[in-house]
Amino acid sequence: MKNQTYRMTMLFDFYGELLTERQKEFYQLYYDEDLSLGEIAENYGISRQGVRDVIVRAEAYMTEIEDKTGLVKRYMQRVPHIEAIEAAVSEIRRKNERLFEDERLAALCTTIETELATLKE
Repeated sequence: MKNQTYRMTMLFDFYGELLTERQKEFYQLYYDEDLSLGEIAENYGISRQGVRDVIVRAEAYMTEIEDKTGLVKRYMQRVPHIEAIEAAVSEIRRKNERLFEDERLAALCTTIETELATLKE
């Protein structure tokens, strides 16, 4: 994957609900809010090491789940294919609007776009 922060964000998107409330909170503050370990520790009245331990355990747990399930990996492999389908249906829609004005083609394009949106969720 692109970088560590991106990887951790993807893991959290897929597996964040499996973490404890404290792990989720610290993880979001660290990765999403970009707070330092020291800032989080100060806000919660614990040591910097305590914050680090919570985040490291959360990372390790989500990485372990990903190693077993491979959901993020499979998702990332599908993204280019979904983008290619989106580009193709967009081109079909444009050509239909310019050349054919076929209602059935327009309806099929809408169906494909709707199904793609579902796949992307």
